[in-house]
Amino acid sequence: MAAIYQAVYRRASSLVCRLHSTYVRKMRYLNELKEDDSLCRQAQTSGTFYLFHNLSPFLQKVGKKYLVPQLSAAEMKRILEKFKETEQWIEKSVLIGCSDEHVPHFALDLGALEKSDIESELKGSFTDLRKALFVVDGKDSPLLASAQALLRWHDSHQYCSKTGQPTQKNIAGSKRVCHASGITYYPQMSPVVISLVSDGSRCLLARQPSFPQGMYTALSGFCDIGENVEETVRREVAEEVGLEVQSLWYSASQHWPFPSSCLMIACHALVRAQQAEISMNSLELEEARWFGLEEIVEGLKREPRSSKQDDGSFLPWFPPKQAIAHQLICEWVKQRTS
Repeated sequence: MAAIYQAVYRRASSLVCRLHSTYVRKMRYLNELKEDDSLCRQAQTSGTFYLFHNLSPFLQKVGKKYLVPQLSAAEMKRILEKFKETEQWIEKSVLIGCSDEHVPHFALDLGALEKSDIESELKGSFTDLRKALFVVDGKDSPLLASAQALLRWHDSHQYCSKTGQPTQKNIAGSKRVCHASGITYYPQMSPVVISLVSDGSRCLLARQPSFPQGMYTALSGFCDIGENVEETVRREVAEEVGLEVQSLWYSASQHWPFPSSCLMIACHALVRAQQAEISMNSLELEEARWFGLEEIVEGLKREPRSSKQDDGSFLPWFPPKQAIAHQLICEWVKQRTS
């Protein structure tokens, strides 16, 4: 009876979905895959797979472009057989999305296999995600970031924090369950504010010692428990550069997988020009300074490799367009020039 009910429900859901937009149908289909293990297991036989090796995505270089190949289920089966692994490996994958035509996308980490052998077989390479995000097509960057974040979460949540017993992921990888305690764990993101501070005519950018040489970006920091976004922006600006925010406004948000799964909440913050003397926290920052409009415009044109001067010093350059800090800086330039 239960099986009949589920079949009728799926047919009814399918009929309702056809009456909605492509986006609504896609979201409802993904939700069904997350909730129904048997449906998701069936989808794995017709889906496409993005490969990772110890959380590094697989890329192929074609000419000057870097592509993110999507392997079919048949190709995955062939590769697993070649490396003497069973098809059950595919159940280690996690669902990361689907196409408008309802072709599901999965991510699978092959870290237990020899990396060089896979690279040779597929004629590509596993690349550090930080580098990959800046060389692949813009539409692939969010998918790779989400996939790595989800794979990392499963790798670090294999045991229940209450009982210490192993947790079991569902087929889609949207949750893990401890059957001993009945606790269900869901992937979580940490909220982070990133703020472009301005005094009206200049904007403030900073760098940490770990940054590539010459790179400056907006201030950022994790939200504390109990804080709202506004409070976090004001606290971070006060802590890092000793300035008091007069007003602020929201710009946009971006998922960012470093150092873990973070939600970057981007804001513009205005301080009084009469009280704009920087008092930098040297425990967090290596340098922080004001930039004028002309210097910002020139810095946006610069790439990392073009910033080194003959004397060994580096001209300022800013995060690439895939980073939300780049968007904040461009918005500030547009505001100043309009």
